[in-house]
Amino acid sequence: MEDERLLAMERHQMEQIRELDLEELQVEEVDDLNTSSDDDLDATNGGAGELTFNTSLASLHTYLGEVEDTHRRVAFLEGSAVFNLPLFYLEGVVLFPEATLPLRVIQPNFIAAVERALTQVDVPYTIGVVRVYREPDDPRMKFATVGTTAEIRQYRRLEDGSLNVVTRGQQRFRLRRRWMDVEGAPCGEVQIIEEDQPLRTPSDAFGKLTPLSNLRSHSFSCTQPLNASRAKLHQSRDEDNVSESNSEESFESALSPTERSIHHSAVDSCYGCDIMDESTSSDDEKFLCEPDLHFGRSFLKDSESVGSLHSNHQKHIGNADLGSTSRRKSCQGEETDRHRKKINIDQFRRVPRAYWPHWVYRMYDSYCLAERAADMWKKIVGAPSMDGLVRKPDLLSFYIASKIPVSESTRQELLEIDGISYRLRREIELLESVNLIRCKICKTEIARRSDMLVMSSEGPLGAYVNPHGFVHEIMTLYRATGLALRGLPETEYSWFPGYAWTITNCVACETQMGWLFTATNKKLKPRSFWGIRSSQVADGM
Repeated sequence: MEDERLLAMERHQMEQIRELDLEELQVEEVDDLNTSSDDDLDATNGGAGELTFNTSLASLHTYLGEVEDTHRRVAFLEGSAVFNLPLFYLEGVVLFPEATLPLRVIQPNFIAAVERALTQVDVPYTIGVVRVYREPDDPRMKFATVGTTAEIRQYRRLEDGSLNVVTRGQQRFRLRRRWMDVEGAPCGEVQIIEEDQPLRTPSDAFGKLTPLSNLRSHSFSCTQPLNASRAKLHQSRDEDNVSESNSEESFESALSPTERSIHHSAVDSCYGCDIMDESTSSDDEKFLCEPDLHFGRSFLKDSESVGSLHSNHQKHIGNADLGSTSRRKSCQGEETDRHRKKINIDQFRRVPRAYWPHWVYRMYDSYCLAERAADMWKKIVGAPSMDGLVRKPDLLSFYIASKIPVSESTRQELLEIDGISYRLRREIELLESVNLIRCKICKTEIARRSDMLVMSSEGPLGAYVNPHGFVHEIMTLYRATGLALRGLPETEYSWFPGYAWTITNCVACETQMGWLFTATNKKLKPRSFWGIRSSQVADGM
């Protein structure tokens, strides 16, 4: 009887423990749901909370084992130069300048390509990386026309003859033709793309005009004869030609050739509208200010903002001229002491030197766009300060393009964009629209933007290679839905030290979407996260 009573007490205690465990799990799920909304993200890492995992380990690719540093750094290749390079064509991978690409080289033809890269003289330790893809209705492999040179930074030759290699993207190129050499190594003739310089709004384009000397400290009355007023204005313009010319020369001397060309095209129509009466100036001031306020909220469509700007501007000027003419007639017909109006001439010195208002220039100012893109990236991804990259818009545009969690085809589109400002504008558009992550095949919703998690010091998306040599670009998420696990957890060759991986498939179409990573050490946080292949993500996000 005593033994039965003790067993009953133990069973009761076990049931209580299970109930407590169940309550803790339920509380964790409720808290997780409450903290995962798009508008209320954790400032450090999405909604995942504090991390104890060392994110620099993932970027080191320690699963490749010990690799030797080549101690060679390739000089910057001249734009438009043509070279013959050994090629690596990878499916599901888009390499950008400054991005890391690990390789597990097993196939004999690619081993020959690496051997050739290590010994070539003109561009040593350099390979060309090109994305290959298949259309849904065409099984044949297609090559992208734009790729990226990659410098071999580290490599190791294994006993079986295979190679472990770590490369880093350098410069974009256009693939002109490709072939196989006598050793079977894939090669290609590439032309280095000459990158443009960041566009900056000319510093003096919207400064004050050279003041009108004869009206600097005076005002004039509308009762003065129109002809006399015009004569004085022409006289003052002649007197200021020398000082204005010197100012223009000093201004243009500080511009780059690209900026000077933009400035010249912008100011061609400027000085025809320099001298306007009070109504013209006030109307234009209102016209210039309202779009600028709107720009602070969002970019206007080019066809609606820039395309119609000239006609709208002329319409405003025409309406202002009609109003000013009628006011002059009324002023001339009434008593002087009743209608003597003082007009502040300082408004003329605020007329912009450029024809377009400054909000139009800001739409293509690389530094302005870089600042906006960096702010959006930090809010969405929770990345640390990006002030250094903001000062280098070209590098920032490549950084965001290589890390933004979108499909591979969209990232290839970003790689092919010529022009820093245009690439940044497209990235801002994507950052504004990225919300849902869906399966490429069946469009099942997998995750949301707020589920993104940074598990590598290089960002929420990175390239990793498996033991069979297949490179996968994965985006890391702390939560996902619509996925089913396949097989048991494995710790060997884990891309994230301390985590075991399990293959995951889409529940609806059974396509392999990626992996679930679970911590093998109780001290590691997060306890689990998902790695989703970018090649299996739908274009429309």
